[in-house]
Amino acid sequence: MPKTVKYETEVAIIGGGAAGICAALDAHDAGARTLVFEKLSEPGGAAIISGGGCCMVGTPLQEKLGITDNPDLAFDDWMKWGGPTADAEWARFYIEGTRNDVFVWAEKHGVEWVDAKPQEGNSVMRWQRAAKSGLGLMTALIASYRKQGGQIIPDTQISALTRDQNGRVVGFEGVDAKTGDRIEVQAKAVVVASGGFNSNVDMVLEHKPELRGSRIMEGSGFGSTGDGHKMVSSVGGYLTHMDHVWFYVYATPDYRDPKQRRGLVFRLAPGNIYINQQGKRFHNEALSGGNSASPALLAQQPRHAWAVVDRAMLAKVEISDPYYRQADEPLREKIEELLDNSPFIKKASTLEELADKIDVPRQTFLDTVARYDKAIDDKLEKEPEFGKPLKLSKKFDTAPYYAIQMFPLARKNFGGVKTDKQCRVLDRHFEPIPGLYAAGEISGMAGGHINGKAGLEGTMLGPSLFSGRVAGGWAAREAGHGKGFVGKPNRG
Repeated sequence: MPKTVKYETEVAIIGGGAAGICAALDAHDAGARTLVFEKLSEPGGAAIISGGGCCMVGTPLQEKLGITDNPDLAFDDWMKWGGPTADAEWARFYIEGTRNDVFVWAEKHGVEWVDAKPQEGNSVMRWQRAAKSGLGLMTALIASYRKQGGQIIPDTQISALTRDQNGRVVGFEGVDAKTGDRIEVQAKAVVVASGGFNSNVDMVLEHKPELRGSRIMEGSGFGSTGDGHKMVSSVGGYLTHMDHVWFYVYATPDYRDPKQRRGLVFRLAPGNIYINQQGKRFHNEALSGGNSASPALLAQQPRHAWAVVDRAMLAKVEISDPYYRQADEPLREKIEELLDNSPFIKKASTLEELADKIDVPRQTFLDTVARYDKAIDDKLEKEPEFGKPLKLSKKFDTAPYYAIQMFPLARKNFGGVKTDKQCRVLDRHFEPIPGLYAAGEISGMAGGHINGKAGLEGTMLGPSLFSGRVAGGWAAREAGHGKGFVGKPNRG
């Protein structure tokens, strides 16, 4: 017989991903009692399956690698990349805080930053990765919170925020997904860090109606279904720039998903080429980001492509999904299972046979591959059609050959709940709703639209960590603890 379970705390947090855990850590450090309610059985959110990289400026790792960077240069790159809808105030706030309030702070909680690599749009290398990627990052932060006595309550489906007679948010309610028990939570401040909505393709298409009729894959954390957006909107929170959805291309449908809506991201297949349904290349495959490859793919008719590889190119391929990994190690036998069984992956002993299996014009396809191979034979630095650097490429000469069907993957939300710089949720008059905070992807990573239409890689995870800290510090202040978020900006 289901019963009602009541919780009382000072700062209650919806969501146990990057923003939620960081909010809990800062609120706890300020002296507030905290509880984190997580929709899934394990915390981590979208961050735990991410590449684990953050865009950070002037860090000790950059200095160690001899990289000269400063906040002004980073801000210039950011605004050029994101365009006119990028929130300049929040971007500057984040950039100036990255060294001390993200990099150094995370190290104090057990995160190890191990390497950096160039990413599209950045003048210098400032994408810096945690050891064991997103898994290592979130495992360390979660462990730190629990070590301090922090509690995470899993399998909790939160459905509605609750208010008092004055309109102040004083908690929320939902159900325990395992027991069916009703949950009632009372708090002095609430932080909503429930993630985005890119694992709800219907909601993606609601805000991107021009993509209706095309296959769009769900590509965020399993719990990122837009629940928080609906809850915040129902109490008057303002949603902004909701059409700013970030897509990736290097993904194929998960054939094990009964609805085949879930996308599997594959990485580390150097030398692969993208072929459209007309049998032609259409893009420089070395530029695989959301601001380059994604628009190119979305311009194709139909909106899909085939990533063509030979057997040797698959030696280090990885699938960014827990089923295909053991901790941070890829499970080769399961990857082979995918290659052998997915109806979205074709395998052939010859290129001619592969062309027939993917139903593209045979001669056009063969000529396309031949031109690519010739550029390698001629020892060119770049192939002439699209300017792809050939340093990591090889000829297509090792059977069997594979074609992996790729569709647009909805990965991140760059719009969401509008907040001020204390992460207080704002209404349509841009007035704060008492007692309510939002951070992370539900708020477009930070503030509502910090990135604009395009994000430099690492400007999703980094601002989610940062805005989580901001929300937790100010929520604790509202609950009577601390002085709010007190950062240590690095102004270069």
